[in-house]
Amino acid sequence: MNNSPDSPHILIVEDDFASRALLVSYFENEGYRVSDTDNGDDLCQKVLNESIQLVLLDINLPGKDGMTLTRELRSVSRVGIILVTSKGDEIDRIVGLEMGADDYVTKPFNPRELLVRAKNLLWRVNEHPPLGSEVSSTLLNFEGWSLDSKKRLLTTPAQVSERLPEGEFKLLHSLISNPGQVLSRDQLMDAIHDREWTPNDRSVDVMVGRLRRKLNDNPADPHFILTAHGAGYVFAGELN
Repeated sequence: MNNSPDSPHILIVEDDFASRALLVSYFENEGYRVSDTDNGDDLCQKVLNESIQLVLLDINLPGKDGMTLTRELRSVSRVGIILVTSKGDEIDRIVGLEMGADDYVTKPFNPRELLVRAKNLLWRVNEHPPLGSEVSSTLLNFEGWSLDSKKRLLTTPAQVSERLPEGEFKLLHSLISNPGQVLSRDQLMDAIHDREWTPNDRSVDVMVGRLRRKLNDNPADPHFILTAHGAGYVFAGELN
């Protein structure tokens, strides 16, 4: 079993023993270091102390549920979070994204598909270059703000930086990269999701609301992200 110290470290939080054992075995066989637990007690501390890079988090847990744990974890860490649940309710998916989850899968799922999602998310999370190396950042600058497409950092005019979740970054990057152009919800969904979505999926609207708050954009009279009613959204800021 190839699980060297250099392998990405995954934490599986799942109270069903059979499901947890299956996931542990699958990811260990793929060469990952895997820790597991049946509850969310001390989850934030585990992630910080054990250098966890990705959490596969079941929503239905004894004690604190996965939604609460996602919110708490996101407040202290930028670790990758994939919510895993037997529920297929759209509301759960939206709330999970609002809480800061990066991705969402429902049971039953194809283990190979989950592996691909995990690999993609780990690649995005592990963006810190080795010591001594230099990675040039591609910056999109607009009206005192900047978006670093290498590190997913949004920096305010006051030079306060925040690393955006993957979905929010892709959405904002797509809008800024097409200034003045109305992008439909379908186009934006294709840009931000690597998974299937349904026509009534409100993920785009949820993320726009979150981005507006981060950009200090008044939702009643936004300056940067405007709503093109019946069509989609458009970035109205000035690039520099």
